[in-house]
Amino acid sequence: MNRTLYSLAGYLLLPIMVIRLLIKGLKTPSYRHRIFERLGFINKIPVPIIWVHCVSVGEFRAATILIDQLILNYSDHRILVTTTTPTGSQAVLEHYQSKVLHFYFPFDLPLVVNHYIKQINPDICILLETEIWPNLIHALNINNIPCLLVNARLSQRSLEKYQKFAQNLAQQTLNKLSVIATQNQNSANRFIELGADTGKVVSTGNIKFDQNPSADKTISKKIKTITGKRKVVVFASTHKGEEAQIIDAYLNHKDNINALLVIIPRHPERFNEVYKLVQKHHLNIVKRSINKSCKDCDILLGDSMGEMMSYFEVADIVFMGGSLNNTGGHNMLEPAALSKPILFGPNVFNFAEISTDLLEQNGAIQVSNADDLFKSITVLLTDTKTAKTLGNNANQYFQSKQGAVNKLIEQVRLSLH
Repeated sequence: MNRTLYSLAGYLLLPIMVIRLLIKGLKTPSYRHRIFERLGFINKIPVPIIWVHCVSVGEFRAATILIDQLILNYSDHRILVTTTTPTGSQAVLEHYQSKVLHFYFPFDLPLVVNHYIKQINPDICILLETEIWPNLIHALNINNIPCLLVNARLSQRSLEKYQKFAQNLAQQTLNKLSVIATQNQNSANRFIELGADTGKVVSTGNIKFDQNPSADKTISKKIKTITGKRKVVVFASTHKGEEAQIIDAYLNHKDNINALLVIIPRHPERFNEVYKLVQKHHLNIVKRSINKSCKDCDILLGDSMGEMMSYFEVADIVFMGGSLNNTGGHNMLEPAALSKPILFGPNVFNFAEISTDLLEQNGAIQVSNADDLFKSITVLLTDTKTAKTLGNNANQYFQSKQGAVNKLIEQVRLSLH
């Protein structure tokens, strides 16, 4: 595939993409808000801009320490943060308020991105992780605007997909980037195998290690009031299908589990779906949003936004979702930073290196299915010494990997001068 065919396909799919947003907006109104921004209709910005793009909440949270350093080091610029999802947008606005500018990310179509770039005229564009957009990167390139792909990662699975369906387009796009700063050497090698110029690829480490994640103590106290004195097992960022597996396994092991389960679905639009699923299995469930005591319930539904670190803080054990299905797992580093024993399922290809390192350093346990998950939970609830060792090892690993943000700030400096 070349960029012309890619663009043609995008224009043909544009009505479907807009209709899809409108339909999703029926259930979650924020999806239909500000659609014009996605089409490139934004106000002209008359000040120097550093543009940072994070697709959703997870990427934004990881990027905050980088954004903070950009604000500190480039006070003569405004930082523009774009996101793709409403939850990401909400996170940006709540965290920074007026300290940064915020728009939705544009559809990757030539007319759209050309107008978008004309309106903001950034001095540099910084894309996070896997945000490889051919038309945007091409438009930045022809306008001599440096574009960095930072905290970049490329799994073996993604590499093979690119090679099979879009090798030429991927190679051409990668070589229009100024820098590809990867999370690890394995990703660096894969980008080079995909066709990236070796001179543009550098392994700078994962910025998620540079975070100093901390919980809001007031929120933690509120959650602790809800959970009472029971031990707490947090199931973080779960996906469709995983909750059913968790509930079924819990019912099989319930007699041995003297703890409160806290289930936090990854996507807010699924809160009610999960609530009804638990009720269907005749388990007692309370929503965090109603602040009702959960001392005698089986499950607390984490239906609140921006409180994940507080859930982690009150947890005795943390399971990271997206790993029992084929999502590829979610960020294990936040519970690691809080010295929590971590469990995850068999599918963690999005965090292959981190998960492998944690396992090698006895900082986590990998399970093959939900039944094994609850067997491990049963052991850790009774063997507090092993649980504490796991958490301490996870924290030591987290601290040993810090330093990526300073390297990225240097890459930004070199690209701007």
